[in-house]
Amino acid sequence: MNYCSIGSDMALQRWRAFTRSENGGTAFLITAVLAALVWANTSLNTYEATWSARLSVTVGPFSLGLTLREWINSGFMALFFFLVGLDARRELDKGELRDRKWVVLCAIGGVGSMAVPALVFVAFNAGLMSVHGWGVAMSTDTAFALAILSLVGDRLPSSLRAFMLSISVMDDVVALVVLAVFYGEGFRVVPFLIASLAAGVITCMRLAKFRSGVVCCTVSLVMWCALLKAGVDPVVTGLTVGLLVITAPAGRDDLERATGLVRDFREQPTAEMQQTAVRGLVAAISQNDHLQRKFTPWVNCAVLPLFAVANSGVALSFRTVSAAFASPIAWGIICGYLVGKIVGVVGSLSLVTALSGGRLRPNVGWGAATVGGAVSGAAFTVSLLIASKAFTGNDLAYARIAILSTLVGAMVSGWVTTVVLKFMSPRRRARALLGRARPLTDLVAPVDAIRDRIRGPVDAEITVVEYGDFECPHCGRAESALREMLTDLDDVRYVWRHLPLPDVHPHAQLAAEAAEAAGDQGRFWEMHDLLLRHQDQLTAADLVRYATQLGLDVDAFRGHMKARRGLRRIEEDVSSADLSGAVGTPTFFVNGRRYYGSFDSAGLSAAVQLARQRVLAGKASSTV
Repeated sequence: MNYCSIGSDMALQRWRAFTRSENGGTAFLITAVLAALVWANTSLNTYEATWSARLSVTVGPFSLGLTLREWINSGFMALFFFLVGLDARRELDKGELRDRKWVVLCAIGGVGSMAVPALVFVAFNAGLMSVHGWGVAMSTDTAFALAILSLVGDRLPSSLRAFMLSISVMDDVVALVVLAVFYGEGFRVVPFLIASLAAGVITCMRLAKFRSGVVCCTVSLVMWCALLKAGVDPVVTGLTVGLLVITAPAGRDDLERATGLVRDFREQPTAEMQQTAVRGLVAAISQNDHLQRKFTPWVNCAVLPLFAVANSGVALSFRTVSAAFASPIAWGIICGYLVGKIVGVVGSLSLVTALSGGRLRPNVGWGAATVGGAVSGAAFTVSLLIASKAFTGNDLAYARIAILSTLVGAMVSGWVTTVVLKFMSPRRRARALLGRARPLTDLVAPVDAIRDRIRGPVDAEITVVEYGDFECPHCGRAESALREMLTDLDDVRYVWRHLPLPDVHPHAQLAAEAAEAAGDQGRFWEMHDLLLRHQDQLTAADLVRYATQLGLDVDAFRGHMKARRGLRRIEEDVSSADLSGAVGTPTFFVNGRRYYGSFDSAGLSAAVQLARQRVLAGKASSTV
């Protein structure tokens, strides 16, 4: 065995996971900011000369010339906003934003989180020429805000991330409109119509499920160039295209077709069959997920660091820093973000909830909204974009220093608010984090205490439902985590529902029927445990041997199997799995909500803890 090769493969896998993570992206971004500051403070002249160098591209009669900084800000950053659009679309299709009332609330909260900071900036700069830079104090930086949330947000509800993402996306959309309308270079109608036509073509492609990447990239490039000629910042191209990529879960037919293609390749391992199998596998998963996985490392490792190096370099001499913190520009930005964001987020959501009589209610409590407002005080990407167009000279340097200062301020503010929440009693803290909104439910068929196979207290407040396959190795590995969780927690009940995958596990259907045959004699869970411990021994003879080992009436067991009396229950479970979007195994639901994390004890316990907080929040609401 080549241990060096195995070690290098594991290191490569860890590196790839790091480049796709929010913490990895933040690490690259911070490194780039520090590099820019060192460069600018070592040789400011070469720094500015490098990024002000002009680069032109000529294709036939068409020519496009921009500075190197503009190519990065308007070109490469379109990929960043493309990922933002993909993430927002995923939340719309599969996450918290499936509730369209919540979309409306987030839109209002996003506008409030921008309007108040802009007004704070105007208050500091009223009567001055610098007041026209109000757009700088508006948009939250998505990457930094989510990274700060992951650092300070220990045991915060997962819905807070969706809340932050929706607020940040609204920030980006409105800020890009502000950038295009108020800081553009003159609007031109004809190129804008061409860009609109290109957007329409991309929309039609998505509706027709046309998946040609080359054609989509070509049309997107046309849209980008047309917006640039129209005087509109073309980074909106990325956001627009990303929002159009629907997140559709893989269907059972798609997965079975993919399995057949892999089997064909195993029989005929040719280059042609390999390409066919790869295309089939890619087509079987959500295009949104595929594109996020493909582009996230490039954005984290290259696009955002390049942007940071090109835009965050500023001389940090004592005189410059002193002048910056004596400037109304800096104080307008800092106070706008660190104070205005909290007031804007919490105030707008509270106002809408009050005016609607509680019909429009966020799915996070006031405590989580305050934490969200605090970490929303992180300004960077769009703020630097607008600052580069709104200011020049010393004013631009002051704005950059203030924008970098908000990152530290948001970290401190987020940490303070979470510490305050930790001092509350468990019930009040749950209420503050989760509010009174009813959580979304993904499980279509609710648990029936009479019909379902239940392990643990029947009346437990927390229910974990697993759709599983007895031959699935992932289900076998998850079993130990579930057993550990059920041993440690006495308020959790566990439900097994069948989801055999006969196209990849030929013995799974027979094993499921054997479990039901044992269940007919009151020994379902004993057979369940045996089958998962011996996943490589599930033939008919093995199943009869297990029935004998458990002391079952073997003749009755054989008769049950021969008559296939458990088939109806299994088919009902499979149908409910399809309706709930469960097509692979294992698929878990915790109190009706789909669980997307890892199948280890820590991940499942965290999901149970969140469900317990929701129960506590509901009890706290009922006593008010």
